[in-house]
Amino acid sequence: MLMPKRVKRRKQFRGSMKGKALRGNKITNGEYGIVAMEPCWIRSNQIEAARVAMTRYIKRGGKVWIKIFPDKPVTTKPAETRMGSGKGTLEYWVAVVKPGRVMFEIAGVSEEVAKEALRLATHKLPCKCKIVSRADLEGGDNSEN
Repeated sequence: MLMPKRVKRRKQFRGSMKGKALRGNKITNGEYGIVAMEPCWIRSNQIEAARVAMTRYIKRGGKVWIKIFPDKPVTTKPAETRMGSGKGTLEYWVAVVKPGRVMFEIAGVSEEVAKEALRLATHKLPCKCKIVSRADLEGGDNSEN
């Protein structure tokens, strides 16, 4: 599972997920990628499940990049516990994802294989996603110039 090696503070506020992704919204390494369509928290085990689904399908061919990292701790209190007596214990780690964020990238395989591998990975993620190519994301910028 992905998680930080060490953190400055053990527990964190929940924060807000409003707005679009300003960083990480371009495909930088691969040829195809998964882009988030809605804001969500993605747990470390969901990231791992998506990675396994992709690498199994491409059968050790090509390369996969994970562009998100779960660095936010989420706490929960035990069931049937009364209110008060402080914040709960750390339960799992999440990556905060905003709309437009490129989460996974893939390269080194054919278009059909890449799209199918990414489709299998999207089923493991808790938010609506779309599969894009590098040309799709950069095409809008270059056509105007």
